[in-house]
Amino acid sequence: MNDTTPWPAMQFGIFTVSDITEDPTDGRTPSEAEKIRNTITVARHAEAVGLDVFALGEHHNPPFWSSSPTTTLAYIAGQTERLLLSTATTLITTNDPVKIAEDYAMLQHVSGGRTDLILGRGNTGPVYPWFGKDIRQGLALAIENYNLLHRLWREDVVDWEGQFRTPLQGFTSTPRPLDGVPPFVWHGSIRTPEIAEQAAYYGNGFFANNIFWPKEHYQRLISLYRQRFAHYGHGTPEQAIVGLGGQVFMAKNSQDAVREFRPYFDNAPVYGHGPSLEDFSEMTPLTVGSPQQIIDRYAGMRETFGDYQRQMFLIDHAGLPLKTVLEQLDILGGEVIPVLRRELAKDRPADVPDAPTHAGLVARAYGDAAPRQAVPAGNRGDNLTAGSPYRDAAVASAGSASGAAAMKKGA
Repeated sequence: MNDTTPWPAMQFGIFTVSDITEDPTDGRTPSEAEKIRNTITVARHAEAVGLDVFALGEHHNPPFWSSSPTTTLAYIAGQTERLLLSTATTLITTNDPVKIAEDYAMLQHVSGGRTDLILGRGNTGPVYPWFGKDIRQGLALAIENYNLLHRLWREDVVDWEGQFRTPLQGFTSTPRPLDGVPPFVWHGSIRTPEIAEQAAYYGNGFFANNIFWPKEHYQRLISLYRQRFAHYGHGTPEQAIVGLGGQVFMAKNSQDAVREFRPYFDNAPVYGHGPSLEDFSEMTPLTVGSPQQIIDRYAGMRETFGDYQRQMFLIDHAGLPLKTVLEQLDILGGEVIPVLRRELAKDRPADVPDAPTHAGLVARAYGDAAPRQAVPAGNRGDNLTAGSPYRDAAVASAGSASGAAAMKKGA
C-alpha cells in the first residue's frame, strides 16, 4: 500500500545512533542481538504512541551495530503501518551511489513509500580507508556522489563519468523509484556550509543535527541554507525544508529526571567525562526535566530557526535500558508531542510547506496523489548498451522542483 495517509504539517520522531553501551547503573552490556531486537521494539512502540518518523544511523565500527540500515528498516516496515522510516545518516562519501540508489529505491517499494534518507559524511574518520576512500576528499566525494545519485533516480538511462568511480554507460538503476518519484533527500550536517549549499542547490531538505553545539552555530548554517534555497529559485527562504535534531530525558519532575539521567550522561561514549550535565544542557538543546520543560524549550525552536518541518529526538543511547526507553516514548508521545504539534502550528504561515511525504511528492509531480506505475523510457538501458539520457520531464523533476533545471545545468 502506498503512503496516502494524511500527514501533519510537521513531523516528530526519534533517531538512534545504534550504540552498544554498558549500563552504568548495573554494569551490564547488552549483546548485539539484544540491541538489534530492542531497536525493532522501540520503532514499533514509536508508531504506537503516535510518532511520525523513526530514523537509524549508519556505522561500521564498534560500539555501534547498524552497518546496514536498509536491512533493518525494511524489517521494521513489515512490522509497522504508518511510521515513516529514515536514516540518521547514510554515508554518501563511502557508499557507492549506485548501491544507495538501488537499496533505498527497494526500501521505498517494500515500505509503500514510507521512506526517506539523510545523507552525510558521518563522524568516524577511519571509515574512509575501510571502503577504499581518502578522508581528505570527503567533501568532494559528498558532492560528486550525490550528483550521480540524483541522476540515477531521475533518468532511466545514465551515461556518467567522474573522479572517484568507474564511468557508467547506458546504466539503469533498478528498481526504479516508486511511482517514478525518488525518496526525499535531506542533507545532514553539523558544521559544513558546503553541505547546506548542496541541499539548497538541489532544492532538497537540510537537517541540522542540533545536539552538540550552541544554537548560534546552527542558526548560521540554517540561515545560509535558506538564503541559498531562495537564490536557486526554489521559493522564499521561509519555504526551505528544515529538520532539527534534539535530545531529551524526562520524568514527572525535573529533580528525578536529572538524578536518573546523570549516570548515563557522565559515562556516555560521545560526551561522557566532558562538560557537566548542567553545562551541556545550557550550551546545547539537551533538555533533562519535566514534560513541560521539554515543551517550553522545543516550542521555542521556532523563534530561533523559523518554521520547520521535522523534529527528531535522541532518547535511547548511552546504555539506557529498553524499559526506560519505552517509558520515555510514552511520555514523549502522550504528553509532549501533542502539545508541541499545537504550539508549533499556531500562526504557521500558509505558504510554509508541509513535511515531505511520498504522497505529497507524487501530488507535486503529477497534480494528485494517486499511485502511479512508472513507465520507463522506450529505449531503456540494459546496463550493456547506451540509451536515451533523460526521461519524461515531469518525472525528471519529481521529488525536487529543481530536478529538471539541475539536469540542464549538468547537475
